[in-house]
Amino acid sequence: MKKYLIFLSTLIFSFNIYAAEISVKIYKTGNDKPIGDIQFKDTKYGLLVTPDLSQLPPGLHGLHLHQNPSCADKGQAAGGHFDPKKTNTHQGPYGKGHLGDLPVLYVNKEDKADVPTLAPRLKVKDLKGLTVMIHAGGDNYSDTPKLGGGGDRIACGVVKMSDNKKS
Repeated sequence: MKKYLIFLSTLIFSFNIYAAEISVKIYKTGNDKPIGDIQFKDTKYGLLVTPDLSQLPPGLHGLHLHQNPSCADKGQAAGGHFDPKKTNTHQGPYGKGHLGDLPVLYVNKEDKADVPTLAPRLKVKDLKGLTVMIHAGGDNYSDTPKLGGGGDRIACGVVKMSDNKKS
């Protein structure tokens, strides 16, 4: 009986009940000095996105996942939005379009972004090999204007799964 309880306890605790978590360093495009990081953490409601960024212009900014793991060429090497199901539509983080749209990033008048948001259709494991991109303008999660109106790519960071940890 004692062996059975030990085995059962080991089995129960071997199931990982901890949420996956990763931190991505963010850099202004064309610059090698980090402006902070964005923490991504699995929750039962989806992916919790917690920025800790500075040196960005105040206002709302499009925040996206892009398909290629590169910030080269002022962010252009990151390619298009993450769209594994080839939907080719922008419906935002709560719609049924591509998975590259994250909730907009809010930067306060002190040029800091620290307001957490939730991306309900994503998990940390989905981020492997992607780039996190911050755009100059907001995002209306539509195809008009082109790509939701986010504008220039002003900051980005490559997801490195080796930084993956458990909390």
